[in-house]
Amino acid sequence: MNPAIRWSGVTEPATDPSGPTGRLCAWLQDLRLEDIPEATRERAKDILLDGLGCALVGAQLPWSRIAVETSLRFEGKGDRTIIGWGRTAPATTAALLNSTFIQGFELDDFHPRAPLHSASLVFPALLACAEERGGVTGAEFVLAAVAGFEVGPRVGLALHGMEMLSRGWHSGAVFGTHPAAAAAGKLLGLDAARFEDALGMAGTQSAGLMAAQFEAMCKRMHHGFAARNGLYSALMAAGGYTGIKRVFERDYGGFLSVFGEGHNPLPAEIDAELGTRWETNSITLKSYPAMGGVHAPLDGILQLLAERPIAAADVARVDIDVSHAIYHHGFWELERPITTIAAQMNIGYAVAVAILDGRAMVAQFAPDRIDRDDVWALIPKIHVRHNEDYDKGGRATRFHMHMAVTMTDGSVRDVFLPVTKVVSDPLDRAATIAKFKVITDGIIGGNRQDAIIETTLGLDALPDLIGLTGLLAPVVNSAFA
Repeated sequence: MNPAIRWSGVTEPATDPSGPTGRLCAWLQDLRLEDIPEATRERAKDILLDGLGCALVGAQLPWSRIAVETSLRFEGKGDRTIIGWGRTAPATTAALLNSTFIQGFELDDFHPRAPLHSASLVFPALLACAEERGGVTGAEFVLAAVAGFEVGPRVGLALHGMEMLSRGWHSGAVFGTHPAAAAAGKLLGLDAARFEDALGMAGTQSAGLMAAQFEAMCKRMHHGFAARNGLYSALMAAGGYTGIKRVFERDYGGFLSVFGEGHNPLPAEIDAELGTRWETNSITLKSYPAMGGVHAPLDGILQLLAERPIAAADVARVDIDVSHAIYHHGFWELERPITTIAAQMNIGYAVAVAILDGRAMVAQFAPDRIDRDDVWALIPKIHVRHNEDYDKGGRATRFHMHMAVTMTDGSVRDVFLPVTKVVSDPLDRAATIAKFKVITDGIIGGNRQDAIIETTLGLDALPDLIGLTGLLAPVVNSAFA
């Protein structure tokens, strides 16, 4: 990096300080840890801990191994940490791979109104950037993480959030470059002018096609591309390389004008209530290793099972109503065989396996479970419909879900949920710790679990990050033993 940017004390404004890009850049430049409410700082650490648990689960999955071995073959070794491998890579490659691990098994966080997976974007970019810069304290790391957590959802809301999924974009990959750039830029001490360059470079590297959900390994890597590109953007800006100015408000070729074409983007969301409304607090942590829109159907069937058991042989059909975005993102007629990613994205598979197993965790989405005859006998009985009424209320009704289970004796058991439980009753600190221990059990030992929990939750008091990277780097076991 260019030390003059961090230590000269001279700052430059964005080209239009009064525009949404300029106001966001000024806020990022001036943000201090003491400006952030304690509850938001603590939530940020919960999100980071959850992301680390997901990375440990994802590190040695079959598709992650292919990603690592292939990337290192042509990128080289480098000297930045690859989580769970005991190996290193160049900074941008490490960011790509570590993000791919966090997104590796659909266990990580999501924002319900502006769908993206924040830890997979922010943590990998920050870890590589911190190692690149050196001398980073835990407090600086938390500050930079919150900067990223705040930027991502705002850019997503400017594009109407879930509408991007309805249009076929992988929303988080599209507006994920910006939180990675913002977080890394904060760690590099960028001023408003350099933040404008970083966000401009980030925006020109945004992409992601949602067709990857059907069978492609690259679905796991989409947020990794964004994390890598955001980090690269911040590093280039720190070195004096310029990016697109006023990237959010440009009429021709600007970020919102291109990605928002045809559905009236909202540029005011970019800097809406900065410093008073903390989007970090709205980031929710998953209970199941499945796409966020699958959670309400899983909540519904598990609620019915808890009330009274349901034998698969006694099920005549299951009818599920969801909104447009969730229907198009979470249901299609399955044809055997399917990959793990398809199972984790499809409401039909998830509900079928939950009826049979009474739960929906890692084992239910393992390859050997996906291809068994019992689940394929039940899948054709599950029907998902787009309920147009759920679209009319906008954000308030997009997670509505109604499920009716018709039994062979003609009786019907049904449940309506206005929103998935992880949104209405988010995982708190104790539940986050419990989830971390459950998902990493057998992947790392108990002492290492406890040390990562203690270190991450005490991050803002650490004088440096060496202890954390030392806990993350060693080889981990595979989730598919």
